[in-house]
Amino acid sequence: MKSFTYDRATSAAGAAAAVARAPGAMFLAGGTNLLDLMKLEIATPTQLIDVQDLKLDRIETTPDGGLRIGAFVSNTALSAHAVVRRDYGVLTRAIQAGASGQLRNKATTAGNLLQRTRCPYFYDTNMPCNKRKPGSGCPAIGGCSRQLAVVGGSDQCIATYPGDMAQAMRVLDATIETVKPDGTTRAIPIADFHRLPGAAPDRDNVLEHGELVTAVTLPAPMGGRHFYRKVRDRASYAFALVSVAAVIQEDGTGRVSFGGVAPRPWRVEAAEAALPQGAAAVTRRAFADAKPTDDNRFKMTLATRTLAAVIAQAKAERP
Repeated sequence: MKSFTYDRATSAAGAAAAVARAPGAMFLAGGTNLLDLMKLEIATPTQLIDVQDLKLDRIETTPDGGLRIGAFVSNTALSAHAVVRRDYGVLTRAIQAGASGQLRNKATTAGNLLQRTRCPYFYDTNMPCNKRKPGSGCPAIGGCSRQLAVVGGSDQCIATYPGDMAQAMRVLDATIETVKPDGTTRAIPIADFHRLPGAAPDRDNVLEHGELVTAVTLPAPMGGRHFYRKVRDRASYAFALVSVAAVIQEDGTGRVSFGGVAPRPWRVEAAEAALPQGAAAVTRRAFADAKPTDDNRFKMTLATRTLAAVIAQAKAERP
């Protein structure tokens, strides 16, 4: 690990300005992903701005009946919150499907959304990687790609977004609140937050350097039955081969987001109209532009079968 300076922020705008002033500065919150990246020298910040004193750890109801979740709320606290368990069950189930209990105690809401890919080529610093070093190449294309994207990739990168929580946030239509270095704020719909790799796979999201996530807001509860089903190589502490976050209404309509298949939570709203016709009809539209490799073509079938299991469970639980 390379040397760096360390400071504790006293205000959100101050933290954003401090990071903006130094091209090599980064925010530090729970650190569950960043410290791993620093140990491997994939991330080499010259300055860390610790934001844990900013009191961004509250969960509050909003005037329109929704929920505002501070950026520093731990995954454990969020998944266990009574309102989340009652009205946003897909979020509780997604969080509890991820990582270990110890990691969920430290991982934060903002940090979870910002975590970087677990593509093995990204973590192997002896290999080129366009996401780690733009222009160096992508050996995953033509290499071992079993865990990697079947849709949304580019000729520069086929890494997947690794998180579970974001899949739930996507079907709930969450909004990410930020503060910029000049003190202004903005609200970013989660549909626009994570980027596809295109020709710039090193940029995972639309944040500017120094822009700090302060909260995530959820709209009023939408009702329905909430599901998160994750298929992985072992029963716990593993990233998804395929996951499905879904909210299914009594009439069979609903919302669906797929994880483990794309560089960002993969929700195609136009495909959701086919939910009453069954899983195959949905995935046929959601993955219409898929470009799987021989290694990961199985994910297409797995996504259909996982969604089919969710739909069957929703039907079985109808009163």
